[in-house]
Amino acid sequence: MVSTDRFLAFAAVSLLVIVIPGPSVLFVIGRALAHGRRTAVATAIGNVFGSYLLVVAVAIGIGSLVERSVALYMTVKLAGAAYLVYLGVQAYRHRGELKAAAIRATPAAPKRGDLRTVLDGVLVGVTNPKGVVFFAAVLPQFVDHSAGHVPLQMLLLGLVPISIGMITDTLWGLTASAARTWFARSERRLSLIGGAGGCTMIGLGVTVAVTGRAE
Repeated sequence: MVSTDRFLAFAAVSLLVIVIPGPSVLFVIGRALAHGRRTAVATAIGNVFGSYLLVVAVAIGIGSLVERSVALYMTVKLAGAAYLVYLGVQAYRHRGELKAAAIRATPAAPKRGDLRTVLDGVLVGVTNPKGVVFFAAVLPQFVDHSAGHVPLQMLLLGLVPISIGMITDTLWGLTASAARTWFARSERRLSLIGGAGGCTMIGLGVTVAVTGRAE
């Protein structure tokens, strides 16, 4: 249904867009620094689900509606930004609770459940302005309208950037969590890195909120 040429062309464009760190990548890094590898991986999985929800929305026509409506677009963007700031503040407030000994030992069950962490990632992924613009403006250009089944083509093409994003987000998260483990040699350093993770998320939320609407 979708030609190999279109798949490869869309994959190339997707890779160029994804390798530039955006809100999802910075969010995964922030969670990795603040909470470690398990949370980072769960967040990356949530981001993937959230991003694919954007693909589904575009495929059934909702994505273009959000892109055309200034009020709706701003509501979605500001909701995501506010939640990022909230998570960042929480991470910063509890930075002193990170214990080096606990990280060096076998980790216990995480304070935040895996499902809650995945849902956090979903919310960030689905409210990511970069994702909204990419899937609403770029994805439709690679659809072959003469072949029919346009929504299905979009759903299939959407799997390309989703797969690339899953790999790159996970690698970013694992790299950041490895750095966090190194900081576990000192509880003071660990507290600093937890605070850095929180500040990263706060800064990201502010950036998303004040970034102008892409045309």
